[in-house]
Amino acid sequence: MDRSSKITINPISRIEGHGKITIHLDENGDVCESRFHVTQFRGYERFCQGRPFEEMPVITQRICGICPVSHQLASVKACDAILGVDIPPTAGLLRELLHMGQFIQSHALHFFHLASPDLLLGWDSDPAQRNIVGVIGEFPDLALKGIQLRKFGQEIIKALGGKKIHPAFAVPGGVMNPLAEDDRDNLLSGFGQAYETIYAALNIVKDWLGENLEEVKRFANFRSLYAGLVDENGCPALYDGKMRMRDHDGNTLAEFDPSRYLEFIAEQVEPWSYLKFPFFKPHGYPDGCYRVGPLGRLNAADAMGTSEAQQEFEHYQQLSKNGLKGSTLLFHYTRLIELLYCLEKAEELLEDHLICGHDIRITADPSNREGIGVIEAPRGTLIHHYQVDKYGVLEKVNLIVATGHNNLAMNYSVNLVAKEYIRGGEIREGLLNRVEGAIRCYDPCLSCSTHALGQMPLKIEIFTCAGELLNEIRRP
Repeated sequence: MDRSSKITINPISRIEGHGKITIHLDENGDVCESRFHVTQFRGYERFCQGRPFEEMPVITQRICGICPVSHQLASVKACDAILGVDIPPTAGLLRELLHMGQFIQSHALHFFHLASPDLLLGWDSDPAQRNIVGVIGEFPDLALKGIQLRKFGQEIIKALGGKKIHPAFAVPGGVMNPLAEDDRDNLLSGFGQAYETIYAALNIVKDWLGENLEEVKRFANFRSLYAGLVDENGCPALYDGKMRMRDHDGNTLAEFDPSRYLEFIAEQVEPWSYLKFPFFKPHGYPDGCYRVGPLGRLNAADAMGTSEAQQEFEHYQQLSKNGLKGSTLLFHYTRLIELLYCLEKAEELLEDHLICGHDIRITADPSNREGIGVIEAPRGTLIHHYQVDKYGVLEKVNLIVATGHNNLAMNYSVNLVAKEYIRGGEIREGLLNRVEGAIRCYDPCLSCSTHALGQMPLKIEIFTCAGELLNEIRRP
């Protein structure tokens, strides 16, 4: 392949973690290939070997400072399976409430801090202002509401686990402590403002989509498979359910107990990324590309399961019928529909008469040599798979994180957006921001670091095929 020049976006801004994008241009200045590279290596699967399995909920939540709750819950579900126990009903409600707090804070963080600058200020706006600080300057009331909404989700986590990040709460067999009635009442008092904020955000997204339909159609709009956990009614089951795989036309290809994931999902390795490439085994690689997270879950679901989110879901379904179902920009809309669902679900859980019960844990000795825990993290399906010896010491660990499921789709999205906007050698910062924006739609979490304030530096280098540096653009 003739590579007359190469553009490198390193690092990608306004995502959680570090990655880069390389764009190769032909002699006409058109894109011939683009790739999304994950440049970090964590090694949790290896260095957890030899640890007692019951330590994993504490160890693995340190994978991420944004979604520690997700790793903690997937881990304890795997540990429950090793113990061979069903946790008490109150413990199940409390775990799910913790999970809703995680979704609320994470989805609010992404929309208001990471995604909204592109929507509110514009793709081509001054990069020095196109960040959360710029949003605060232009839309102070909205920015404050976004901060408060994220705080509300964090307060749910804190009420249960004692702190907002890396809480000590879910343990094998249940949870550590009950929910106090005063804490329940305080949390219930916060829903009015939370609903007001999510409806304001939904109106912003729907207005933006309506005003930019042509771009939505052109922006990484492609056919793929979609996956997510669903309950017996086909509604999203964020904490526990069957895994469903659907094609782009809405046909269900598979629906299975997630503990059987190895029968349906395999992983490919590429030399240019530390992140593996999961795919749907019956379709092979790379045809088995599927998307998880908000877009994947809603395209895999039949309904939402709560009244207000159901109304938005029906509006989304009508919108997506107009050739938009595969548009990557619809992640922003589906993410907010999920946030509304999680608010409704959290309120429902807090009003359950069992939520302040004290039967919260069952203890047992290990009875199985293997345990698989699967939940829906904010970014998509999260799998923890442990194998232990007869003493409960870990012999093998397999983790498929939500961002990993989307790796193949993110590469498709980057390539499509780059080819759509970079033509004839025209290279503008706003066009490159659209390429970055394709990744931001997925809200990837590449490490436990977070970049919620300010803007990361950007350096673009253009080389000839002989390796000669033609041009360099820097953004502080």
